Amino acid sequence: MSITCLKAGTLATIQDIGRIGYQNIGVIVSGAMDSFALKIANRLLGNHQHEACIEVTMRGTAFHFSEDTYIAITGGDLTPTIQGMDVPQWRPVLVRANQTLRFKGAKKGLRSYLAVQHGFLIEEKLGSKSTYLRANMGGLNGRALQEQDEIQLMNTNWDTPVLPIENEHFSTVSWHVRPDFYKKVRKRHRIRFVEGNEYQWFTTATQQNFERVHFDVAMSSDRMGYRLKGFKLQKDVQQEMVSEAVTNGTIQVANDGQPIILLADRQTTGGYPRIGQVISADLHRFGQMKPGDQIRFERVTLDEAYEALYDLEQQLNHIEVSIQLKK
Repeated sequence: MSITCLKAGTLATIQDIGRIGYQNIGVIVSGAMDSFALKIANRLLGNHQHEACIEVTMRGTAFHFSEDTYIAITGGDLTPTIQGMDVPQWRPVLVRANQTLRFKGAKKGLRSYLAVQHGFLIEEKLGSKSTYLRANMGGLNGRALQEQDEIQLMNTNWDTPVLPIENEHFSTVSWHVRPDFYKKVRKRHRIRFVEGNEYQWFTTATQQNFERVHFDVAMSSDRMGYRLKGFKLQKDVQQEMVSEAVTNGTIQVANDGQPIILLADRQTTGGYPRIGQVISADLHRFGQMKPGDQIRFERVTLDEAYEALYDLEQQLNHIEVSIQLKK
């Protein structure tokens, strides 16, 4: 059982939650840019929430299915179609053998997550199937998907659920989720952060304006980090840093005074001052930001950051309970 990539599109890679536990020896984490969407896609199909999905970026990617297969698509709306018919997202869909799934282009957000029932038969590298492109590691031969790539699937035999919505091309099941955030994706984003280790290095005016102004997402942004353009951040303390540990969401300030937000394919250490750290509950939002979008930062306390993460985890748990009740 397999699916075949007919068109690679802008960028499509195999990703799970990342290669956790090896940053101390310099191994990059990688993983989904929008881990919230990935987890929901897997939960919709009864997979382990950390199972790998295909992260599809922007447009143009297409897959051919060799056999009947249940899928779920979450994240940004990239206008998925099967045999030219719009595919409902955030719910399981039964794709028939010899049908083609296409992602025509982004309406909202930037990345979609394609999960298949039971997952993809991909060899793990250091406990993860995630692709790290710069090191040619993980995923399918350590690279982005290409035309004619065949991706093997796990055993997809399972009991067929009730299929109340049918047409000549595919069927959908009776349960679905409706994450409110993805219906409200706009060009302006509010991102919460806690103070970084070098927050006090920056001038009072910089600290104040960091929360008052909007920063633009630069065209040079990628999975390693999002570069921002806008108000120039200035320091009171003029000294060189010894490289120290960084993590997902670390906000560094480069020598040109512009912020860089480190993301999925980030390095393990960095030598720029860290003005802040994006809270864990907001990290998935970067997976749906496009160049040209705007960010406004809001400083919160560590307790508020923990509370926001708890609320997000509760939302995931509520989704899982709702799915079980609807089956």
